[in-house]
Amino acid sequence: MRLTTAALALALALALPLAGAAMADQKLAPDQQAKVEALLKQEGFTKWKEIELDDGMIEVDDAIDASGKKFDLKLDPKTMAIVKREAE
Repeated sequence: MRLTTAALALALALALPLAGAAMADQKLAPDQQAKVEALLKQEGFTKWKEIELDDGMIEVDDAIDASGKKFDLKLDPKTMAIVKREAE
């Protein structure tokens, strides 16, 4: 059975979005998760909603600091430095 060029193009068009979705929003390894949580506590954050790896950066959603302000954070996974702090 031979696939036509159109059938191959359709198969690729359907498969590529699924491959991208599988790569995004990955959970951290338990040891890396613990390091991020320790850093967040050290930086004065008391709680957060979610920590995940997305587009090569560690993303922390809805991190709340001691004064109750909410932030979304991005951390460099190699240096564990907060590279972006965006107030909600």
